[in-house]
Amino acid sequence: MSAFTWPPDARPSAAADQVPAAVLVPLFMPAAASEAHVVFTRRRADLRRHAGEISFPGGRQDAEDATLTDTALREAEEEIGLARAQVSLLGELPPTSTFATNYVIHPFVATIPAGLTWRPSAKEVDAVLELPLPALRSGRTRTRLERRGISFETDAYVVDGHLIWGATARILAHLLERLDTSPADGGAAFELRSSGPDRSS
Repeated sequence: MSAFTWPPDARPSAAADQVPAAVLVPLFMPAAASEAHVVFTRRRADLRRHAGEISFPGGRQDAEDATLTDTALREAEEEIGLARAQVSLLGELPPTSTFATNYVIHPFVATIPAGLTWRPSAKEVDAVLELPLPALRSGRTRTRLERRGISFETDAYVVDGHLIWGATARILAHLLERLDTSPADGGAAFELRSSGPDRSS
């Protein structure tokens, strides 16, 4: 389970029975390019839920996960073969709730090395997408979709024919608001502006 996207604009109030979940938002700077890239997954088209949708690697918190950070790292390793040792955490974006599945998703932003070889989960992931940050910024749009017989208009991002919407689009919007890819001090390639108190446990 790695997509949390329907319906796209629901804002359920916080509830004790919401299921905690986490996603990893991996960023990297290609050696031969000046544009930062963001890593997504595309779910298999034959899955029962969220078939073919684009999301960040992640899922619900398991009993063995000490924190939600552990959840995001575990799921990323299971879904795309991203080893924990290759991940450098930058911070956390605001939690995003879903309506139909009653999840509260905690997104953790991280940097990873360029040029990794992905090992997508055969059970869940159809492809790993590396999309340029500038194209994501310019790809924001409004689109009309139909899900479960309901037609609705929603914010979305379209890059090279890839449609990102729902909770994934909301997480991406938070990322674009807070991410600085050219720190003034000339230090790290990425900095994440503060998004509130830590909720990693």
